[in-house]
Amino acid sequence: MTHDGPVRTALYQNHLEAGATMVDFHGFELPIQYSSIRSEHLACRENAGLFDVSHMGFFTFEGTGVREWLSSISTQDVSKFAPGRCGYTHFLDNEGQIIDDMIFAVEADNRIHGVPNASMVSVMLNWLNPLLPDDASISLKDRSGGTSILALQGPSAPSIASIVFGIDGYPGRFKCRNIPVNDLGIEGWIQGTGYTGETGVEIFVDEGDAPGLWSAIMEAGRDFGIVPVGLGARDTLRLEKGYLLSGQDFLWPGLNEPPSKDLPENFLSRGTLESNVPFGLSLDHDFIGRAGMEKRATQNVRWSGLKCISRGPSPRLGHQVHSSENNDSLIGYITSGAPSPSLGIGIGMAYLYDPEPGRVVYIQTSPRRRVAAEIVRPPFL
Repeated sequence: MTHDGPVRTALYQNHLEAGATMVDFHGFELPIQYSSIRSEHLACRENAGLFDVSHMGFFTFEGTGVREWLSSISTQDVSKFAPGRCGYTHFLDNEGQIIDDMIFAVEADNRIHGVPNASMVSVMLNWLNPLLPDDASISLKDRSGGTSILALQGPSAPSIASIVFGIDGYPGRFKCRNIPVNDLGIEGWIQGTGYTGETGVEIFVDEGDAPGLWSAIMEAGRDFGIVPVGLGARDTLRLEKGYLLSGQDFLWPGLNEPPSKDLPENFLSRGTLESNVPFGLSLDHDFIGRAGMEKRATQNVRWSGLKCISRGPSPRLGHQVHSSENNDSLIGYITSGAPSPSLGIGIGMAYLYDPEPGRVVYIQTSPRRRVAAEIVRPPFL
């Protein structure tokens, strides 16, 4: 039976059976929550949560010299990552502006997997393909269609993965491997990565195997307090760890898409140094956009954490940040913000001019109200 509307993942029926509230997210029909954002968030921090992230892309780069090639076009020196290791990188245009960010996993010297953001799959294919060597020594295969991605996250994730896949079910943090032989007969790829800041794995399987795997993980995690987790808690989990969200914390001008109406034009056009995410940057190699990135960084604007220290509404996208409680002293804008379920206070991330950790600033949460907040270095916990 055909379906008109957003794409439904292979786990759609699993979500309905679990009582999910479904929403359209970048053209995919995905769960925003099952019970509540807060309870799902805390369950993932304290026990375990299972996410359907099949909307994300899945690329495979293959060929002689693929690590060196990927290093030359991204901010991370991928050539230093041995087989079995994962990393995080940015792709910049010639002006040093972030096009997209990506988790990569080195399977072998000549084979690397990458996970681009859901809305950026076609954009990245159009950008990457012309950069492939003329001699066809390196290939790029888009495996997004037909692949399901499940993210098992939380302190109990390694134990649950070992029940499902055997003693070697958990590869280790930022490590990766093929899924071990298992009683389910499922083949695929598993890596110790995620978007929550917790211990966990992301599992890549044929979409036909996804519903059974979801059920097996939920059953194995029953005694560990596992819950299914939707997009709402996924966002608050990543925010507490200070992780960038493509399209919200940075937006490539080449997309010709307007940002939030509350932000100045091109405000989200940012380079890696401005985004202030050091684990995605290696300065011991040259790469596309490096000079532009370094030039942009001289403006001394950095993506910074804000922890509310007075009562009031939580920070939200587009809120202005001021250096003074009363005067017209604009120093930046919030790009991500929400109440923190773990801390019980409002937190946010903002691009600020000349941020100094420990300094108190003021967030314009309404036309007549400013909430005091302290500049902090993420993660918030």
